[in-house]
Amino acid sequence: MRPALTIPPLGPVQTHDGAHGRLDGGNGDALIRLDAATVLLQWATGGLLFLWVTSRRRLLGIGYGWLLRSVYLVLAAGAVVAGQLTDPVPVRDVSAALVALAATVALAVSIVRRKAGVAGERALRERKAARVAAMLAKSGAPAGQAIGGGAPTTAGSGAACPPGMAPEGGGPATTTATIPTTAPTREFPPALDLVAPLIGVIGLVAAAIDAGGPTALALVRTLAGAAFLGAVTDAMLLGHWYLVQPGLGREPLLELNRWLAWTWPVEVGALLWPTGMLSVLSGSIDDGWNGTLGWFWVACALTTLVLTVVTRKALDEKSYSAVMAATGLLYLAILMAFGTDLVARAVLAG
Repeated sequence: MRPALTIPPLGPVQTHDGAHGRLDGGNGDALIRLDAATVLLQWATGGLLFLWVTSRRRLLGIGYGWLLRSVYLVLAAGAVVAGQLTDPVPVRDVSAALVALAATVALAVSIVRRKAGVAGERALRERKAARVAAMLAKSGAPAGQAIGGGAPTTAGSGAACPPGMAPEGGGPATTTATIPTTAPTREFPPALDLVAPLIGVIGLVAAAIDAGGPTALALVRTLAGAAFLGAVTDAMLLGHWYLVQPGLGREPLLELNRWLAWTWPVEVGALLWPTGMLSVLSGSIDDGWNGTLGWFWVACALTTLVLTVVTRKALDEKSYSAVMAATGLLYLAILMAFGTDLVARAVLAG
């Protein structure tokens, strides 16, 4: 295996036998590596995976998918460029290019089928319109009155009817509400969003193997890092999406927050596993700052978990401002999550 291009250690390091020198897995290969190409591919793969997790329920507006696919295809393309400029890993770099291509194809299909809308979002609008119609009827609003000045329809029908007449000519009209007509059935298939992350996993496996050291540990660290960074990034972006789609329920954001909480112990545990951050905290690996970076990593990891818990508590509040508060907390969480992943890699890189 060719020598890996890595960042230099932040201080003198010790191997497991206590001798000062290169941190390795006992075979001369670097135990962990921090390179831009792999980190960008991790980020894109995890983000696109959790895009599918969120969008498969067909509740979010179509623009949310456009936003995330655009962001992550750029990150995947950046992984290709970074890999070629630093330390090319053929399988990883080809996978990154295919991730960008798959995300572009999914984005194009979504744009082409945009008029079909999203089934869950459309059903939610219709249910709300039906509730408004029921409230108008209960309040004694004039018969045949339409909401927003449009042609009156019965709730759920989507078809206009003449004033004073019910659909099908069945007699006097009751209080009605204007509801969008049913969209075409050929919507964007959510499964298409799975193609890019599946390809990305192949590239991440190749990157983990190429990094050297214990293969199983490298695989867990690389894949767990992808899921961890993807979950926290998507949660933060989804929190902002509520400004665009304020009627959206909180379950999608709660689900991403749960995934962040579930991936946290895997990510932190993999980074602690010897030879890992436990060695830094015990002093057998010198971080070059008298242990400061090791405790800074601990602070990042614990703060990420605390912010996840506080975000969950914030979303228990009934007011709409609770979602904005949760989004602000997720802003901090994404900073702490990247500190958790990248500081450990920087300290352990050899």
